[in-house]
Amino acid sequence: MDFIQKDIQDYSARHTAAANDLLEKIDRETHVNVLRPRMLSGHVQGRILSMLSHMIRPHRILEIGTYTGYSALCMAEGLQGDGELITIDVNEELEPIVEGYFQVSPYADQLKYLIGNAMDLIPTIEKGFDLVFIDADKVNYLNYYELILPKMNAGGFIIADNILWSGKVTTTPKSNDKDTLALIEFNKKVHEDTRVENVLLAVRDGLMILRVL
Repeated sequence: MDFIQKDIQDYSARHTAAANDLLEKIDRETHVNVLRPRMLSGHVQGRILSMLSHMIRPHRILEIGTYTGYSALCMAEGLQGDGELITIDVNEELEPIVEGYFQVSPYADQLKYLIGNAMDLIPTIEKGFDLVFIDADKVNYLNYYELILPKMNAGGFIIADNILWSGKVTTTPKSNDKDTLALIEFNKKVHEDTRVENVLLAVRDGLMILRVL
């Protein structure tokens, strides 16, 4: 993931608005107590998600892949007052930690946290999303995309994380590198999909932003 020069990353972070105290706490505690802390969106990407959410002013947000709740709380900052954010994760072990963060946030009443397989849960959720963030198992990115696209409001946005996959998408992956192969396929399919307009941002590990036409 660290394929962008560290001095550039540090400069970007220093010139990006600070996160609130709760987000800084989640960042610290995730790095100390939780496995694979690199899965956290982090400061700059978190501020990007917050900025995009403020610009979109969504009524309904769906997140696939909660981890420790950092990205959900970033996107919640732009929710309409009567808005709702639904976040899905398969990891039951993190549930008490995430619920604790959510309950002390200003958005506790607007957050709905679901534990289970997103492939099973997404079809049960009513349509009408303005913003969706995909940050879960890479081999299912296309499956998630196809499930959520019919549930998007016209003009809504889908954001997919880890699209550059530490630069591996620019290489010829081995046949057993399922994650890289899945992301290459995802990037190609959404780029060619006439139902959306896309831009790939070379931020952190890559963000694909799709606008539903």
